[in-house]
Amino acid sequence: MSRTIGTVARGVRAPIFRQGDDVVSITADTVANALAEEGIAPRDKDVVAITESVVARCQGNYATVRQIAADVRAKTGGKTVGITFPILSRNRFSLLLSGIASGAEKIVLLLSLPSDEVGNHLVSMDQLDEAGVDPFRDVLTLEQFRSHFGSVIHPFTGVDYVDYYQRIIQEAGAQAEIVFSNRVQSILPYTDTVICCDIHTRQRSKRLLKAAGAKCVLGLDDLLTSSVDGSGYNPQYGLLGSNKADDGRVKLFPRDTMAVAEALGQALSQRTGKHIEAMIYGDGAFKDPVGKIWELADPVVAPGYTSGLVGTPNELKLKYLADKDFADLSGEALQQAISEKIRQKDASVSLVGNMVSEGTTPRNLTDLIGSLCDLTSGSGDKGTPIVYIQGYFDNYTTD
Repeated sequence: MSRTIGTVARGVRAPIFRQGDDVVSITADTVANALAEEGIAPRDKDVVAITESVVARCQGNYATVRQIAADVRAKTGGKTVGITFPILSRNRFSLLLSGIASGAEKIVLLLSLPSDEVGNHLVSMDQLDEAGVDPFRDVLTLEQFRSHFGSVIHPFTGVDYVDYYQRIIQEAGAQAEIVFSNRVQSILPYTDTVICCDIHTRQRSKRLLKAAGAKCVLGLDDLLTSSVDGSGYNPQYGLLGSNKADDGRVKLFPRDTMAVAEALGQALSQRTGKHIEAMIYGDGAFKDPVGKIWELADPVVAPGYTSGLVGTPNELKLKYLADKDFADLSGEALQQAISEKIRQKDASVSLVGNMVSEGTTPRNLTDLIGSLCDLTSGSGDKGTPIVYIQGYFDNYTTD
């Protein structure tokens, strides 16, 4: 064990990417220059990652409220449209709501309790208990919600999302009716035309609505799947993963991300002479224990990645070996015994279900590395949309 530093993730400062830029060549140049300036030696299996937002911006993958409205009107008929389980977000949903409402005469908005699916709370479970509201069975009108809870201000944003969403609908020219329930079928007494706005539970919501007799069931992933009046689009995710670009446009999730990742990996491998893996990353998948927010508002953590990032960790639990198999050893003898156990590990044999691997994180590598990238780069003014990771695939025996 001659190397004393394990995994290192570095945020790389980059130029401001603009629509039409070559994201692959600029990223490769930026990383190569950063490595040279800092005296960092590239190694095989290093990982370079670029945020999905930059890729989408370079692609010009934008859509206006008017273009969203046109697609909604064409696919729903534009009368009374139900919107179910949107997340509570000014950045992620406000313009989508404006676009959907602009394409309909009336919106019936179904909100979940006590929180949206990514953990933004309207109320707490304690408040529901105190009010005698059963979130698994009860359906509340707006008047009933207000009588129980009054005006509910989000502690971090200072926004009453119920009022905020109602105003967005009305300002778009549609009538607004708001209902609260955790059963997606609760929308059907109001309309049989529904847009499911949940992210990770959308397929179940669609299935339940269709089984209950809804005539038109769409998800956000069914809108803007192709260009509308010159808009951007995403054939796989539609409006999922989009966020606010300016007051009248959203930036969609990028397209062709596997090809972009492959091209980026090849470009940096050629520049460095090492085998470099590459990834396009979005939101990380982790939960804030204080704010209760589960970060993942994108449909996936990593929409694009090279083949070397496929799989799950296949690691031994060092503390289990130290406490059980080699409990009688210490010092140099313990270090050598554990190192030899790792060397004997067959990478082609999965350790799933073996006690020596229990407690290691059972998640896809793309989700783990993408979450690391999101935490490293942040979402503010750090100016590091590129992340360069070394040592992620090392272990205790790597020199």
